Amino acid sequence: MKKRHLIALSIATVATIGMTGCAETGAEKGALIGAGGGALLGQAIGGDTKSTVIGAALGGITGAAIGDYQDKKNPNRQYYRDQYGRTYYIDSQGRAVYVD
Repeated sequence: MKKRHLIALSIATVATIGMTGCAETGAEKGALIGAGGGALLGQAIGGDTKSTVIGAALGGITGAAIGDYQDKKNPNRQYYRDQYGRTYYIDSQGRAVYVD
């Protein structure tokens, strides 16, 4: 039983991290990471579907709020995409800083 939980936890973690590459803003990335982490924590604590859903919801809301706050700390930062689809911004010294 524990081996199955460990495998499910590993798959969910990899999937959550992989999905953050599709997110454009800090709020979106925070929501994805928070929802994944909250779902895992809810399942570990409650052990049922209701706990997992509640954990995902609370984690998503908290993650989105944190990501939005981080975005607001840098209001003048503009993001760009290169020819390969990677997101970056230009720092104060004129260098491209990739965020993906």
